Amino acid sequence: MAAGAEGTHVQQVVVVGAGIVGASVAFHVARTGRAVTVLERARPAAGATGKSFAWIGNDGDGSDGPAAALNDAAPGEWHRLEAELTDVRVRWSGSLSWTDDGSQPRTFGRSLERARVLHRSEVAALEPNLRTLPEQAIHFPGDGAVDPVAVTRALVRAARAHGARVIRTTAIALRRHDGRVTGVETAAGFLPSGDVVLAAGLDVPALVSPLGVELPVSASPAVLARFRASENLVRTLIATSGMEVRSGEGSALLAALACEGGATAEDLEASGRRALAWLTSAFHGGDEVALTSVDVGVRPIPVDGLPVVGRWPTVAGAYVVVMHPGVQLAPVVGRLVAEEVVHGTDAVELEDCRPARFTTGDRGRLPVRASGAGEAQVGEGGGDGVVVQQVEDQEPVQQHSAAGQPEVGKP
Repeated sequence: MAAGAEGTHVQQVVVVGAGIVGASVAFHVARTGRAVTVLERARPAAGATGKSFAWIGNDGDGSDGPAAALNDAAPGEWHRLEAELTDVRVRWSGSLSWTDDGSQPRTFGRSLERARVLHRSEVAALEPNLRTLPEQAIHFPGDGAVDPVAVTRALVRAARAHGARVIRTTAIALRRHDGRVTGVETAAGFLPSGDVVLAAGLDVPALVSPLGVELPVSASPAVLARFRASENLVRTLIATSGMEVRSGEGSALLAALACEGGATAEDLEASGRRALAWLTSAFHGGDEVALTSVDVGVRPIPVDGLPVVGRWPTVAGAYVVVMHPGVQLAPVVGRLVAEEVVHGTDAVELEDCRPARFTTGDRGRLPVRASGAGEAQVGEGGGDGVVVQQVEDQEPVQQHSAAGQPEVGKP
């Protein structure tokens, strides 16, 4: 527990960042009965979460990597969250992956124990609208996807139902006393805390840098294009050369692409047009697909590729959560972090993810590569009604007044 401004003990947990990971931590902590305050400078899911392709299953870590236990647990944890929160829904469509040049289908480093190799007729049964069928494809039937903004909103609502509050303000620095974090300096004043969980993605390195250890996190941009299409044009999650495609709600279609070139409105629209051309040629009915928006999200990826989850090694009361893929791991990591923060346990699933690994050896001297904003900002695109935009949450949040009293802000 930390000492408050008047010397009283403060038990509340402060979560910095209301992306899907921070929202999951807030929900899982709040349901234990511990007081929770979430600090978010914009809107829940306004950063990388809102621009995520949100594929559940594609871990990219391999079947026996250091984060394998977390990735293996992810689908089951999503099923748990669906059962606990009725407004969390996963589209369990399965995934198909192949290469356009006919070479070995892509596995993303994943074990084939949970997959099948399908031939043309079997692919056609899953994706009847494909114009040209691959000779072979890898099918992971247990894969799925979510609307990450909707899930984040649901987690925030559930956290609030358990007494949590959300304050719209910017976390500037951590205040320390006698080797312990005692609260967060915000743009609106000081907020005392017991424990502070830093889940603000690319903003986390700047917050922990004064604590004595640099957190090396890379900013990895990716493009997310949205389309309007006939319902069920694409029925699974498809991964092929340079493109990932899935259906969203209703007539929505999403495509994830590598960020090539710059991130201007023109660059992003060009990426969207490239994805549109592929959809038009790849699917019967593709000529009716319309590009509606293109976003770029900047993902926080620790330089060794592993999640960073755990207590900060140089000071008590600070806990760090930075990882990719955040959407996939949000339920399991949120639950484990809550158990560690509230009960003081050490989850075996997180033993290879601790930030203490950066305190020794060459990795401790890696440069920090993080942007202060945490995401790219772009303006409106031109032509044909295509808008390069940012997803915004419609949930009201509290705004911190200069006097430190929360005020209900407009959505």
